Amino acid sequence: MYKNFVKRLLDSIFALVGLILLSPILILVSIILIIVNKDTPFFFQRRPGKDEKIFKIVKFKTMNNLKDANGNLLPDKNRITAVGKFIRKYSLDEIPQLFNVLIGDMSLIGPRPLIIEYLPIYNEEQKKRHNVRPGITGWAQVNGRNSISWKKKFELDVWYVENISFKLDLKILKLTFIKVLQKKDVNLSEELTSEYFNGKN
Repeated sequence: MYKNFVKRLLDSIFALVGLILLSPILILVSIILIIVNKDTPFFFQRRPGKDEKIFKIVKFKTMNNLKDANGNLLPDKNRITAVGKFIRKYSLDEIPQLFNVLIGDMSLIGPRPLIIEYLPIYNEEQKKRHNVRPGITGWAQVNGRNSISWKKKFELDVWYVENISFKLDLKILKLTFIKVLQKKDVNLSEELTSEYFNGKN
């Protein structure tokens, strides 16, 4: 009941309320990024969702478009801006994902949606993380995130998929807020701090 109906209903309600309450921050950060980046304040990227259906995730754009001599984008750590670091420090870059939650691409709680390049190298057990909608935060994010291996992250993701409950989601939300307030492991994105997943690590 909760997994198949109530969870989605609560996602829609909280996403809508969240967007309304956080609209001043959304507007302010958007204006700052437009001025600083002289570009769109949003970053879009194709990610796999439930049943590996591809959707476009939306986040605040915290990196510039600087390229090397060959026209390739510089590494993420070399492109993140000073404003971007501040935004990531307080997880403000994740706020636009409430739009993804509202339209049904994502959930508030679930395995983080990773890049589509990983799809061919997941094993059958790891693929189970796509049996549910991906989340803004998740069980792996409140249990070490970048201090644990990819293998452990996926084990935590699959455990969550197999044990979804209202009580567990409340626990994850509580732990997420605590980490954000403590500024500990608050950047929920994997791009800056994790090594590339190769199917073995």
